[in-house]
Amino acid sequence: MTNKNFALAATELLNRRVAGTKAARLDEQQRPANVDDALKIHAAMIDQHSDKVGGWKCLLPLSDDKFVVAPIFADTIQTGDNCALFADNNVVRIEPEIAFILNKDLPANPEGYSEAQINDAIGPCHMALELMQARFADDSGAEFFEKLADCLVNQGMFIGPEIDREKAFAAAKIDISVSQGEQVQTFAGEHPNSLAQNPVYWLINYMTRRGMHFAAGEAIITGSYCGIVEVEFDKPTTIKYDGIGEYQVTFQEKA
Repeated sequence: MTNKNFALAATELLNRRVAGTKAARLDEQQRPANVDDALKIHAAMIDQHSDKVGGWKCLLPLSDDKFVVAPIFADTIQTGDNCALFADNNVVRIEPEIAFILNKDLPANPEGYSEAQINDAIGPCHMALELMQARFADDSGAEFFEKLADCLVNQGMFIGPEIDREKAFAAAKIDISVSQGEQVQTFAGEHPNSLAQNPVYWLINYMTRRGMHFAAGEAIITGSYCGIVEVEFDKPTTIKYDGIGEYQVTFQEKA
């Protein structure tokens, strides 16, 4: 791919972040063929977007050529009693996670960082939700690297209450409940990478060696404890991580 096609792909993917979008796959010249292409599209999205990066999503690599990593823009990160997001198939789609907030900058570094240095840069830990929106049509035929370029279904992040750091770092398994009135969904949650902080170490080292700068205040989420959970709009929703914390939020549909 050329720089022009990276930029065109980024523009197209940013333009699709609207209500009800279920689009065809990218034009052939704009389709990423590998992880590096997808990350260069991310870089072009960051250059084009009107707001700065406020956070990241990541997991440990699924394989040598399948990475889960994407920027989350600051204007899509929310806190408080309400959370506005686009419907996906007419419902709210969320993933319960833990967010690690950086309290120090971690500049680009060809040597990367030690686990101790990264732990020192991690400040408060919070209950969090990844906000999900699939933007490719089910029959589009879009392949993994296109979905990676489109930030793997991410449309934003909701940051809930701060939680005890030691509990966050030890949370391999969490019993989770998501309740709307008498509708209660329960999950025996388990982190896909054993511990929620493990992907942070990979993310920081891989991306800073590529020239990425991480800034204090950025929030990093690292995978759902129970996959995607579907709930309804306009109903008070209580989210509980057993033994860790709980909060209530009402989801409102973006037009």
